[in-house]
Amino acid sequence: MRGAHIPWRRWSIVLHRDIGYLAAALTLAYAISGIAVNHIADWNPNYRITKSFVDIAPITAPTSPEIVAVAVAQLGLATAPKSTFRPDPQTVQLFYPEKVYHVDLPTGKVMVESTVPRRVLYELNQLHLNHPKRVWTYVADIFGAALIVLAITGLFVLKGKLGVTGRGGWLTALGTVVPLVFWFWYLRRG
Repeated sequence: MRGAHIPWRRWSIVLHRDIGYLAAALTLAYAISGIAVNHIADWNPNYRITKSFVDIAPITAPTSPEIVAVAVAQLGLATAPKSTFRPDPQTVQLFYPEKVYHVDLPTGKVMVESTVPRRVLYELNQLHLNHPKRVWTYVADIFGAALIVLAITGLFVLKGKLGVTGRGGWLTALGTVVPLVFWFWYLRRG
């Protein structure tokens, strides 16, 4: 008696199709964020940083609290800074949300550094790098498992000369060899 026929190829196609639909948005989000974060040495993928300069009168107050108070008043800031820092005796830095004022006390020259989150990309990077933690950790784990299923079922969507026993097999081998060769080269390089 022959066993029941399991239509594994049909199930593979169905799983690949439906999980692919479910994972499409997150795949795009992770891919875009991955490219952005991959070049973090060349740019800040989370924040747009701009610098501008203003002049105020030189500050000669004797103590740090007085210096900060005079700087805040001269800059016309409505609130006290979140924190301050004196990197050297001639400079005070005033930290506000999304802005830092670098005040050169003897000259009164001020560099205003504005830091604004990049729309969409900031949120994508937060999700990709799992900053929310908690529930998002499980969502990301499920997404990772879904990618594994997509990779495996994708091997068996087509059959024949275009499938994994033909052209698909060569492409799969190429996709495996490239990271392996790079990794061994990277290890030997020291």
